[in-house]
Amino acid sequence: MDIKKIEEGVRLILEGIGEDPEREGLLETPQRFARMCEQVYGGLTQNAGEHLQKQFNVENNNMVLEKDITFYSTCEHHLMPFYGKAHVAYIPDGKVAGLSKLARTVEVYARRPQIQEQMTAQIADAMMEHLNAKGVMVMIEAEHMCMTMRGVQKPGTKTVTTMVRGVFEEDYSLQQTFLQMVK
Repeated sequence: MDIKKIEEGVRLILEGIGEDPEREGLLETPQRFARMCEQVYGGLTQNAGEHLQKQFNVENNNMVLEKDITFYSTCEHHLMPFYGKAHVAYIPDGKVAGLSKLARTVEVYARRPQIQEQMTAQIADAMMEHLNAKGVMVMIEAEHMCMTMRGVQKPGTKTVTTMVRGVFEEDYSLQQTFLQMVK
């Protein structure tokens, strides 16, 4: 990340909204914002596949579900936060990933400016590719500050996206099992 460009940009924004970047309370804001960007957008330099490499052999190939994975992301249209819960499931094919690796996969994609629909698909695709899963289903429920704080201003509204891959696409009962388990 180009920290200097971020700091310059923040100064310009402060001036643009009519603030004084030299005011005591704002003096260090450009630096703080730049440091925050390193954390909030850290997923841009990460590869989800690295997290999903640690796998263990199993004899049972039943559904594995990790639900209520809290995440924070940024809407690429307004650069405002959206946040919520991700639920991810897969049908293994002889190997399973460490459970923390599923949450780390969500984090990699959440820590990028993007849209929720894309994030849902990226998580599903990464799990299919790197776990060699028979199938994957991902559901994300999120509140978007670009919709609650500005624009239509409807706090509490949740956007729900789902993505199915592999056997989940073909087997409606698997989808229903996933939805029942997420409840």
